[in-house]
Amino acid sequence: MTDFPALAENAKAWPFELARKLKARVEQMEKAGQRAVGAPVIFETGYGPSGLPHIGTFGEVVRTTMVRHAFEVLTEGVYPTQLICFSDDMDGMRKVPGNVPNQEMLQAHLGKPLSRVPDPFGDDYESFAYHNNARLRAFLDSFGFEYTFMSATERYTSGAFDEVLVRAAEKYSDIMDVMLPTLGEERQATYSPFLPISPTTGRVLYVPMKKVDAAKGEVTFADEDGRDVTLPVTGGHVKMQWKPDFGMRWAALGVDFEMFGKDHQANAPVYSKICRILGHRPPEQYVYELFLDEKGEKISKTKGNGLSVEEWLAYAPTESLSLFQFQKPRTAKKLYFDVIPKAVDEYLTFREKYPSEEPARQLENPAWHIHNGNVPEETSPISFALLLNLVSAANAEDSDTLWAFIARYAPGASAETHPLLDHLVGYALRYYEDFVKPTKAYRGPSDQERAAMLDLAERLRSAPDESNGEALQTLTFSVGKDHGFENLRDWFKALYEVLLGQSQGPRFGSFAALYGPEETACLIDERLA
Repeated sequence: MTDFPALAENAKAWPFELARKLKARVEQMEKAGQRAVGAPVIFETGYGPSGLPHIGTFGEVVRTTMVRHAFEVLTEGVYPTQLICFSDDMDGMRKVPGNVPNQEMLQAHLGKPLSRVPDPFGDDYESFAYHNNARLRAFLDSFGFEYTFMSATERYTSGAFDEVLVRAAEKYSDIMDVMLPTLGEERQATYSPFLPISPTTGRVLYVPMKKVDAAKGEVTFADEDGRDVTLPVTGGHVKMQWKPDFGMRWAALGVDFEMFGKDHQANAPVYSKICRILGHRPPEQYVYELFLDEKGEKISKTKGNGLSVEEWLAYAPTESLSLFQFQKPRTAKKLYFDVIPKAVDEYLTFREKYPSEEPARQLENPAWHIHNGNVPEETSPISFALLLNLVSAANAEDSDTLWAFIARYAPGASAETHPLLDHLVGYALRYYEDFVKPTKAYRGPSDQERAAMLDLAERLRSAPDESNGEALQTLTFSVGKDHGFENLRDWFKALYEVLLGQSQGPRFGSFAALYGPEETACLIDERLA
């Protein structure tokens, strides 16, 4: 049996690097008496339901789950673990997202907690926040994540945060000492870590406190009508400003690990200081880079730029999205439709390599982290890029057309025996129709290219029936050489531009083997005509 825990001690994959830091933290805290021996290790991810969910938000859950699994393997399951997905749904709605319906209705509820704003989609959810929370949970469930969902509204109103909120009132001055140096002079004059919910308008108020009674756990402030109001800090009558809220939540939930985007990096020391003031050691933290849209701009929930989860999953398997999250988390990456085919094929390659790798290499393979160590045996004999080219050449509009070619290329393969490939066929048909077909730009060949392509067609017709992709690639290579192409990349580029209306593709020999040598020769004749 493979000793993965021992190998995990030296594994270089970033989830294991973080798992080792977390293990050291837990052992140090146990030794110092700061936590009970064998107590659950808490992982947290945060979600702001102010707009429609996007992939950047969900990336936290994907990556945190990878760290959680690495920790469980490293520690051989000694510690129970819990992943909390926390929704900040008590935040006030500061502006109306531009990509949701019923804008005028939402405008009337500006300033109210998101959990008290009506659902603009009309889907019978109790509020806007609960609609978006449901979207989040649906995504997590589609991945099969094991998690505990928590709502800020429920935590505040149920009394679950009361003990720490009273402590925050007692430590009010200490919290202000942390916060005020981070603010401008004008903001300092009105700042309070507590945000009361107006009993008259229901809005979240950004007002200074006139009095903080630590003994009673109460705050006094001027309501929107000018009258002084006193409210308890408990029971959901107030919430905390987002920076103190971060630290308060860490303390209240006993969080051991949290990762967040680079936009939080400058504030992380503030979160940590407040967590310590409230009596808890801050969690291990990991900062990842933000996703960018095709223009290089940061993806935003309210703008709705970039890809949604549903859009990615319409054109590719969920595992390809997990791979995109796994790779280089500290490098800013553009996230738009063009990245999908590459992500799919890279995932297929990692999955195919896995069984033949040594155990130590398997722990570095992204497929191990994507599948929690249980990598499926089934692979695809055909790449996604190759399927896209087959759709193009065959003018296919349904999966039966593609399977006719596939069955000849891979005898015995069928939708029943190769369900992964069958899914890829469906994705390829949709992706080609929506993104490849509209951008195709065929061109005519030069005299040199025309002569070479006519020669290639003749040689393809004479190729042995059993010729595989490698043999046909060598044949194509020889034709280019014989016709004087100094840079053979130009020859292959010409083939794709003239025959398929695109500047690149997978190995041409593999395409010819899949489409068929005779069919490829006929395709050349048609395009040259």
